[in-house]
Amino acid sequence: MLKKIFYILIYIFATIGFILTAGYFAIKLGLTKTGGIIDNQRSDFLHNTHLPSGKDKTYYWQTLPEWQTLKTALQKETEIINRSAIASGVPARLIVSNLVAEQLRFFYDDRESYKKFFEPLKILGSQTQFSWGVMGIKEDTAVHIENNLKNPTSPYYLGLQYEHILDFKTASTSGNSANNSTDVSMERFTRMTDQHKHYYNYLYAGLYLAEIEHQWKQAGFNISDRPEILSTLYNIGFSGSKPNANPQSGGAPIPIGNQTYSFGTIAAQFYNSNELLSEFPK
Repeated sequence: MLKKIFYILIYIFATIGFILTAGYFAIKLGLTKTGGIIDNQRSDFLHNTHLPSGKDKTYYWQTLPEWQTLKTALQKETEIINRSAIASGVPARLIVSNLVAEQLRFFYDDRESYKKFFEPLKILGSQTQFSWGVMGIKEDTAVHIENNLKNPTSPYYLGLQYEHILDFKTASTSGNSANNSTDVSMERFTRMTDQHKHYYNYLYAGLYLAEIEHQWKQAGFNISDRPEILSTLYNIGFSGSKPNANPQSGGAPIPIGNQTYSFGTIAAQFYNSNELLSEFPK
């Protein structure tokens, strides 16, 4: 009997070990990645069927209670969003356009949290796992944004005035390189997932948009007046940003109520609407 129990325990622990090992490699290979904000739809842009068609048009998502919840939450964030926009050099409304698309996606993806927290408290949803914060930025994207600021040879390089805007306090206080890397990673995680202070979320998002716009301008394509393209590029990430003369609006599909939008479409619809114009003018 003891021998049987011994073998059973060995099989149980072996199975647990296999599952943990498989999970580790799944994460390392990116097999667990889901539809976050700057990571999906890296091939062709999705053609959309809900392009903005007029300044006074009322879009379907504007009629939903989720939008009223989000609108109130955004009004609470006005000062900090505008401050991050000034620091990053991009219009606040462009940052908010991507925030609107991400938050509506989050509200419909996590209905339980929406009903329990976001709707009654009128607050933004913040992520802490595969994507971080209210803007849903992934760690590798955040690192890419940081590195571009300090690399004059990068097509995303914005100039000397931006090189130290994301410097870490722990980078200058830690002497050991291994500890330094760990401390910086922890500081990055803390600044991006702070539930009460979203400044860095908006700053990273603004700098990403500035870097992408600069890349395209350097290649001879000015997309500063194309919120639908900038938002699509925000959604699909650095590797999907390939300057060309005929970019398409699209990105990850976002089911909202009984309609499905592309990320770029819903962001552009907000940008071109009359919503929150006094807080975030065009």
